[in-house]
Amino acid sequence: MNTDSWSDLLADLLPGLALSLQLTAAMLAMGLPLGLLMAVGLSQKRKYVSVPTLALVEIGRGIPALVLLYMIYFGLPQAGMSLDAFLSAAVGLAISFASYTSEVFRAGLAAVPHGQREAGHALGLPRTVIFLRVLLPQALKIIVPPLLGWAIIYFQATSLAFALAVPELMSRAYVLATTNFQYLNMLALAAGLYAAISIPLSLLSEHMNRRGSRTATS
Repeated sequence: MNTDSWSDLLADLLPGLALSLQLTAAMLAMGLPLGLLMAVGLSQKRKYVSVPTLALVEIGRGIPALVLLYMIYFGLPQAGMSLDAFLSAAVGLAISFASYTSEVFRAGLAAVPHGQREAGHALGLPRTVIFLRVLLPQALKIIVPPLLGWAIIYFQATSLAFALAVPELMSRAYVLATTNFQYLNMLALAAGLYAAISIPLSLLSEHMNRRGSRTATS
């Protein structure tokens, strides 16, 4: 039986953790702007904008993230477009993330007092400037805590990239376990690394929520 120390096993897993964090960053870089764009589309009074956006959001929510990853990685080549495994995983997770967080963005923007928008119009500011300089900064105070919660969930969901042979944390733990036969140790260490990232961020999200609640009631 292999007698590698826990420190050696942990060192073997760290490259996988680094790749999981890179995948999360890539997913957020695409998913956050897409979620905001979906929220803006949902808020439009023009039905030819809001209805197709709503359909896209519901499709993104209705399809499991793993199926999205498979569709992008294995399905797009049949349409003449090929993405590598890492990018396929990032795009698939970003679509799923954006679909769920679009409601967070929409609710945050709707929570900004309507008078702020009217004041911007009274000053003659363009709509884009009002949105970027007046509405969005105020909405961010409301939406950052729940967005952080969703980011934690999708950091954990990067383990789905194992299905595309992306050597992220879960994939690396499994592959190493097949060589040293220490399945329990490898998977326990992988779970510990996921928790080491997720738990502090979850506590931060809860702290920000409590702080925001105290500010709103003061």
